Amino acid sequence: MKVKDIMTPNPVCCRISDTAQMVAKMLRDSDIGSIPVLSDGGKLEGVITDRDLCCSIVAEGLDPKATRIEKWITRNPITCRASDSLERCEQAMAAHQVRRIPVVDESGRCIGIVAQADLALKEEPNKVHTTVAKISQPSHHAPARPSQLA
Repeated sequence: MKVKDIMTPNPVCCRISDTAQMVAKMLRDSDIGSIPVLSDGGKLEGVITDRDLCCSIVAEGLDPKATRIEKWITRNPITCRASDSLERCEQAMAAHQVRRIPVVDESGRCIGIVAQADLALKEEPNKVHTTVAKISQPSHHAPARPSQLA
């Protein structure tokens, strides 16, 4: 099976210049937990999650109406192609402990997304169990905040 067989095509995406409040509304209205972030030219720049917004922007006391998400996104996310095998996608999810992987075309444009839930609906239960277990292993490091990166 290929990624194109289970991906959600044309996912909801935001722009790198969007504010935290705009992105939070998109996440809420679409009932999703993360969203691909595109450059103004349409290429995938990264991803941002509801947890990123809450644990970074809100927890730091920043104004969500005025704070642009650019500094808070996860850059260079793990991606796959529509033509990749589902096994390769699952291995990437497990190895990098991510629950969602954007699907990009040859130009770097986001054309889809594969979520852990997509695997659960299409894969063998034992295989899904192994992948979910690897994704869910605790991480021993907290993500760096922009103030820690300077």
